[in-house]
Amino acid sequence: MKASLKKWTEDYGLFLLVVLLLVSGWEWAVRQAMIPSFILPAPSAIWGALIENKQLLFEEHLPATLKEVLIGFGLSVIGGLILGVGMHFSRSIEKVLYPFLVISQTVPLIAISPIFIMWFGYSIWSKIAVTILTAFFPIVVSTYDGLKTGGNEYRELLLTMGANRWTIFKKIQLPMALPAIFSGLKLSVVYCVVGATIGEWLGASEGLGYFSRRMSGNLQADAVFASIFLLSMLGIVLFLLIGLLEKQVLKNKYRFN
Repeated sequence: MKASLKKWTEDYGLFLLVVLLLVSGWEWAVRQAMIPSFILPAPSAIWGALIENKQLLFEEHLPATLKEVLIGFGLSVIGGLILGVGMHFSRSIEKVLYPFLVISQTVPLIAISPIFIMWFGYSIWSKIAVTILTAFFPIVVSTYDGLKTGGNEYRELLLTMGANRWTIFKKIQLPMALPAIFSGLKLSVVYCVVGATIGEWLGASEGLGYFSRRMSGNLQADAVFASIFLLSMLGIVLFLLIGLLEKQVLKNKYRFN
């Protein structure tokens, strides 16, 4: 326990100290009227707004955003992995789909989100569509690149031993591609929070993005920052959960069955 605490302090102690100094300086600057509170509220005011609106935020808006993020992320993972593996196995699929994937990332979300609203209305699916468009690309590319570059030396060895393509994929390429795939998953889950927020900003009746837009219209800067704080915490927690899953999975990544 002491060893773990010491390691955690060594890894994150400096970061926490810097955060404490920044928050303290921020609070002091606002209290000294060096920064107008309607532009940048003090951390204490943000915390007060979080407590004041806790029932609304934690019982209505946070669950709505989390639902959109989880559904969008789940569909992105399923589709992204299937497409990434398909592009790895088929050169034709790669040639056809890869340009479309790149094009999909060149269209600004703000521009395409109203189209999703026209198609799906103000239902949850318009927000999920924006989330998928945001989160899909990192998973596909990380899966495809990881499978393409992983374990080439072992691949040649298994080929000389008469292994087929599926065996090489299962024994060598997939385990070696796992670090790249999990990197894509960690990026994707954070992008899901961004995508869901953008979707809620453009058209929703609940969610943290909707709440922040409504509070912004009412010039309640502290409540806006409270919702931003929750969105940030949501992204961090989901990122850490994927990181924990990665550590568990990669413990045995070199034990080929």
